[in-house]
Amino acid sequence: MGKLKRIRLILGDQLNPAHSWFTQTQDDTIYFMAEMNQEAQHPTQHIQKIVAFFQAMRAFAKQLETSGHQVIYQPISTHPEQSLSARILALIELHKVTCFEYQLPDDYRLDKQLRELGDQLQSSGVEVNAVDSEHFLTSRFELKQLFGDKSLLMERFYRYMRKKHAILMEGTNPLGGKWNFDHENRKAYDGKTPIIDPLNFNYDVTALVEEVERSGLKTYGELNNQQFNWPKDYTDARRLLDYFCSHLLPHFGTYQDALYSNHSFLFHSRLSFAMNAKMITPKEVIAEAIQAKEKQQHISLAQLEGFVRQVLGWREFMRGVYWKEMPTYKQLNFFNHSRPLPEFYWSGKTKMKCVSHAVTQTKNEAYAHHIQRLMVTGNFGLLAEIDPDALDRWYLGVYADAIEWVEITNTRGMSQFADGGIIATKPYISSGNYIDKMSNYCKQCHFNPKEKTGEQACPFNALYWNFLVKKREVLASNQRMSMMYRILDKKSKEELSAHLERAEMLLTDLDGHLGE
Repeated sequence: MGKLKRIRLILGDQLNPAHSWFTQTQDDTIYFMAEMNQEAQHPTQHIQKIVAFFQAMRAFAKQLETSGHQVIYQPISTHPEQSLSARILALIELHKVTCFEYQLPDDYRLDKQLRELGDQLQSSGVEVNAVDSEHFLTSRFELKQLFGDKSLLMERFYRYMRKKHAILMEGTNPLGGKWNFDHENRKAYDGKTPIIDPLNFNYDVTALVEEVERSGLKTYGELNNQQFNWPKDYTDARRLLDYFCSHLLPHFGTYQDALYSNHSFLFHSRLSFAMNAKMITPKEVIAEAIQAKEKQQHISLAQLEGFVRQVLGWREFMRGVYWKEMPTYKQLNFFNHSRPLPEFYWSGKTKMKCVSHAVTQTKNEAYAHHIQRLMVTGNFGLLAEIDPDALDRWYLGVYADAIEWVEITNTRGMSQFADGGIIATKPYISSGNYIDKMSNYCKQCHFNPKEKTGEQACPFNALYWNFLVKKREVLASNQRMSMMYRILDKKSKEELSAHLERAEMLLTDLDGHLGE
């Protein structure tokens, strides 16, 4: 190693091989990567999430070295309790480095930490440069600049993005004459359409798991060491993308909201971890999906548009909201909910089949798709008045793809309405009827969604009407809630009283009444 001039930091979610940093090697530059308690315990993480990130980080470091770059890589066994700032300061002092550079983090906490470190370094004469991660299709504050002080509307943002990037457009008009085909993307699985087996990587991560265990990291969840199926690099991410476009995209849009206990993934791409770790860019993902539609006539525009909307619209929208609203967003609690998270969110041991399946799948796979998160665990959390802080920690820890910019906006905003409507125009709540309509869970459940009252009635029913009654003062003026309040007002006093009594009974001891 020659005389160093520059240290460049690469975070665990900045594994972008196409970044302009790597276009040429430099003898006076070294790349620094580290596995740390600071991140692996913020909060307690699923074992698969920790291993997936560590495996991908190590693969990326090896790829850089193979390409001729100099790398300092500190595994979890190296001073795990030491902070990122302390490590960087030690390296700068050791090598007498005169320049420190980093890619802008997508986590507000890390961004603040690195800005403060940069101020400290500059005051001591070290040059500091922060550059873009070159991943997203928007800048950090583009959404803020687009909306200003006006209400945020994802549909407006989505149309803006379609026009700006000329995606699924015919001149200035949307391809097919519609901006979205959402009404065609809300079907329950029909039980007949063939489900393709998921692409498996089957990595043996036994040695890495043992290293994590020796480090003393607290973890959650299950792991089959010999069948680890998270992608570790761009090549894996590209394989997932190609597999999705060839086999799953033809039915993705139709069944993207479906809940099905016999299959964990249905037609979902499972690309979110690779994308959120920046192994592959949204631009490439979208382009490949569009190309697949052009090659395969049996892929309808509705299937393609439903996927593009998630990547180009929702994903970029959530990141924009995060940077517009942080740091205050993390403290928002519109309904002042404070109930602790039930134990069955960790164990999966509940008589509610939908929640049990979603949580058990989460334990086993570190994965659940967006409707499982929104309309099962999220819906129950909101109806049960769970503290949004507790739900944030849970979602951030248990899912491999969860990074705060995308987790907290979906949890505190879309799922819990704790932001009071910054993201969603109404709370996303439902009785057992929606879950019964979209899934096969209820047929196997201890409870019956069609029972209105009584011990066998689905708990979602009583909790739903109880929620509407208790939140009426703040929700009745919401136009999108008006129909539900008209239905509420038509209920007999006897039925409504039965709902409220049962809800209050359940809420006194969620684990006691609903656990196994």
